[in-house]
Amino acid sequence: MNVITPLSASVETLDKGLSVTLSDGHQHYFNYHWLRDNCPSSFNAATRERSFDIFHLATAPTAETANVDGDALVIAWKDEGHITRFPLTWLEEFSSAKSRKDPADLPRKAWYGDHYPNVPRFSQPDLVTNTETRKAWIEAMLVDGFVILTDMPDTDAALTETVNLMGAVRPTFFGDYFDVKTYINPTNTAYTSAALELHTDTPAEEFAPGIQFLHCRANSVAGGQSLYADGVAVANDFRARDPEGFKLLSEVSVPFYCEHDTYDMRSRQTVIELDQHGEVSGLTISQHMLDIIDLPQDMLDDYYPAFCRFGRMLQEDKYMMRFLMKAGECMVFDNHRIVHGREAYSATSGERYLRGTYADRAEMRSTYRALVGEGRFKA
Repeated sequence: MNVITPLSASVETLDKGLSVTLSDGHQHYFNYHWLRDNCPSSFNAATRERSFDIFHLATAPTAETANVDGDALVIAWKDEGHITRFPLTWLEEFSSAKSRKDPADLPRKAWYGDHYPNVPRFSQPDLVTNTETRKAWIEAMLVDGFVILTDMPDTDAALTETVNLMGAVRPTFFGDYFDVKTYINPTNTAYTSAALELHTDTPAEEFAPGIQFLHCRANSVAGGQSLYADGVAVANDFRARDPEGFKLLSEVSVPFYCEHDTYDMRSRQTVIELDQHGEVSGLTISQHMLDIIDLPQDMLDDYYPAFCRFGRMLQEDKYMMRFLMKAGECMVFDNHRIVHGREAYSATSGERYLRGTYADRAEMRSTYRALVGEGRFKA
């Protein structure tokens, strides 16, 4: 039997929680464990971590009394000698089961082959000195997924400095950094002068790095135009054009590999990646690193045609952005979202040197949240 708390008709004590009448005039249920665990005193303001350990309670938390006092819900906990005060506005924020607001969860803006004049551009020295510019840079990465930095110093240190503005250098099985030049005995197609098909990097890693940096140190060769396409734009259109194909490519994982003398990396990935909202967040695709697809042969009757239809869409001029990288520029892009490649070039016609590295998307989002100042413990 429910008991009305005598001190206030707006709070009703139940077996496992409280029913509280909030400003909308409706009653909202809150679980006792949740209320006790999230008492404002449960958190250390200095460390910004929970200091209370609910595992140490001898019995399940229960309210001795509960009432509304002004603009707060006041709970006296049975057998604890502890009192909690919750601002009613705070309870209203969590009155329905929804995640805490994430300022880094921004809608993506799809772009197409004519996007080059509108690519967000930022001066690297300005990023170093100006917090507002840094915030705008990362916001552009979250929304557009592709940014060009200008005025990059011609040094190895400049690339590290730039990555550290967003997060930390993320090593792969290629090492902390990689140099894209023409090699005599290449271990990767990128290290030749041949054309490089549209792809995402290191698909054979279980969790491929999220952000790629390509610092152009020299580019005087004939040919070698860069190719970029927005995987979100292509996959969204594919979803409308071919719903069954989209379902296969977003739900069925296939194997990728990268193998040489000292490494043998393998993973399974879906070609189309969806976020927590069911929206397209990126791709994992590389013809060079696709392993032998090991799906049942009768499933391949549907999978391969869908895979090929999608691959051909990636090549359509509607989506393909073509341009020539210039020395002193750095391409920064979402390695899960943006597919990239290049046209063939003449290795003897000049010099072409790119230095690259990676960071993680999670660190980028973390830095953005800190920059916009919307953390739980910030005023």
